[in-house]
Amino acid sequence: MHDVPFLSSAIFLALVPFVFVLMTSFTRISIVLTFLRQALSTSVPSSQIIIGLSLILTGYIMHPVLTEIYDNAIVPYTKAEEKKPEELLAKAWPPLRNFMLYHTREKDLELFLDMGNIEVKGDNLDSVPWFCIIPGFVLSELRTAFMLGFLLFLPFLIIDMVVTSLLMSMGMVLLPPVMISFPFKILLFVVVDGWRLVVQQIVGGYQ
Repeated sequence: MHDVPFLSSAIFLALVPFVFVLMTSFTRISIVLTFLRQALSTSVPSSQIIIGLSLILTGYIMHPVLTEIYDNAIVPYTKAEEKKPEELLAKAWPPLRNFMLYHTREKDLELFLDMGNIEVKGDNLDSVPWFCIIPGFVLSELRTAFMLGFLLFLPFLIIDMVVTSLLMSMGMVLLPPVMISFPFKILLFVVVDGWRLVVQQIVGGYQ
């Protein structure tokens, strides 16, 4: 019987990576930064830096939600004489639920509600099951991330097209266009202060 609280805590800790990746802004940030690296046609920044920057920005964006979870769920749990992980989860869920629902498109949420034949009574958020909220939120995040990735690709694609056309007109067919366009991509990104604009756009999407 003494192993039950330990097992419950172990299950809770095992769910933390799942929660952090799929129930926060981490998915959108990591995908957008990966698209940016591919648009620049370079291997830098490395995957470790992309993950690190995604973690930092996720912490910044999720700070209000994490603060609410800490104050309303974690602090009472640590002070309680009898540790009940189910109560911790019950108190930690509402802030995450509200965050995900706010950033989930109605179409994406309705998709899973319709497939599960689930009816929601009015604006009662408690009646929306978690197994509809989480995939709906992830679907919305993927859509937004791919839209931002498309917008990031456009200016660099234009540079590639211009360089390729110039090389073909000069008869330099054997010279790889990427070798010529790469410095111009970096120059454009630095001149427009690209990192600041990308981060501002990502963070602004959650405000």
